[in-house]
Amino acid sequence: MLKTIAGFDRIGEENAFAVLARATELAAQGKDIINLGIGQPDFQTPDHIVEAAIKALRDGHHGYTPATGILPLREAVAADLHKRLNVETNPDNIVIVPGGKVTMFMAILMFGEPGAEIIYPDPGFPIYRSMIEFTGATPVPLPIREENEFAFSADEALGLISDRTTLMILNSPANPTGGVTPREEIEKLVKGLEHHHDLAILSDEIYSQMTYDGMEHVSLLSYESLRDRLILLDGWSKTYAMTGWRMGYSLWPDALIDKARKLAVNSWSCVNAPAQYAGLAALEGPQDAVTHMLEKFDERRKLVVSSLNEISGFSCRTPKGAFYAFPNIKKTGWKAKELASALLEETGVATIGGPDFGILGEGYLRLSYANSAENIKRAVTRVSDFIDDNKKA
Repeated sequence: MLKTIAGFDRIGEENAFAVLARATELAAQGKDIINLGIGQPDFQTPDHIVEAAIKALRDGHHGYTPATGILPLREAVAADLHKRLNVETNPDNIVIVPGGKVTMFMAILMFGEPGAEIIYPDPGFPIYRSMIEFTGATPVPLPIREENEFAFSADEALGLISDRTTLMILNSPANPTGGVTPREEIEKLVKGLEHHHDLAILSDEIYSQMTYDGMEHVSLLSYESLRDRLILLDGWSKTYAMTGWRMGYSLWPDALIDKARKLAVNSWSCVNAPAQYAGLAALEGPQDAVTHMLEKFDERRKLVVSSLNEISGFSCRTPKGAFYAFPNIKKTGWKAKELASALLEETGVATIGGPDFGILGEGYLRLSYANSAENIKRAVTRVSDFIDDNKKA
């Protein structure tokens, strides 16, 4: 019998894709499915971005590119970071990657090994813990609490650091909760991290341009004291509705950039060439589509929160970022994954059970409001009717 290394027995997955597969299967059988599970904008990629990729193909951009990405795109990323965050970055420290997960994969590989500890948010994106366990490192969950508006606590984060901690992963605006950590909490964390010079930080800011109610996104890149050990994760998939293009980028400190380049060479060689020209058009072209999408997400956010709070046994905080609601369903008597499965099979509404995002996710569902207002209304009505008809003690 074939035997793989032990690490593959520890690796997990992202259950949102399993739910998507089941939802697709049910739809193929003729069932009316409303997908609030997968974190994917329901908008099409803006036309000028699509046309840029087509033009790149017609212009003959069919070959390999540098492993870190074409220079004009890396320069455009640096210019965009300067425009949005008022920080100077070196394009030579930027790596264009095939999706945001790749940056997690690389960073955790660099710092994860048996005996090491890696701090990560819980509830949080499931690939964090999956990759930590794959490397043999010990995952140390940073609790993301509803009573704290799903922002992380600087004191709790700093209190988890030990002499074995090699990496801290942070995410704001956050998946799955929609929480945004305020500036004062981030500044408290940064001040504390100044006493831990050997600790690397991975800041997942893929939802950086999706905040609401005047809430600001505060990037860890803004703090000079962290720059020599900060890895920034961002990309195009959410902001520009480019999930299937597999376009992300990461910014690496001088000490790590060559390691990141070597990982790129050893794995994907380079990102699809025409997609890189699409990414360039996204950053340098008109931003009205981004503004329009955010306005629609905001409308849907208000709709989904008000609607969920009318369901018996549900309570939902108002998310300040991303495009997810994370309602508390504890008073329904249902376990979260059991309820998510029943909702899909019985009502055709796809959601994700909170435990798929961590131990502290029990008692919650994740719903993506990256779907139309009409579908959100239909979905919530189905969920409400199901709960009314299937009460648990």
